[in-house]
Amino acid sequence: MKGDRVEIVIDAGGSPRTYEVVATRAGRRVEVTTRRGLVEVSEVTRSGTSVRTARFMSSRILALVEHPADENQRRSPA
Repeated sequence: MKGDRVEIVIDAGGSPRTYEVVATRAGRRVEVTTRRGLVEVSEVTRSGTSVRTARFMSSRILALVEHPADENQRRSPA
């Protein structure tokens, strides 16, 4: 859903860095996948095609926060 977003805070040596992946258009969603020490955050279209992907080593991640779209945006107008 447009409005979905994921914030990722990583340890970048001396200071933490924050990255954000957002569903930019209607019908897109943000998916989080964890595989073999790697966390992948992707913006995906309705058909399942990945538009943008961010990959992070799981040992460097301090926080991963998922923010779903508002309920008002999820409901379609009648």
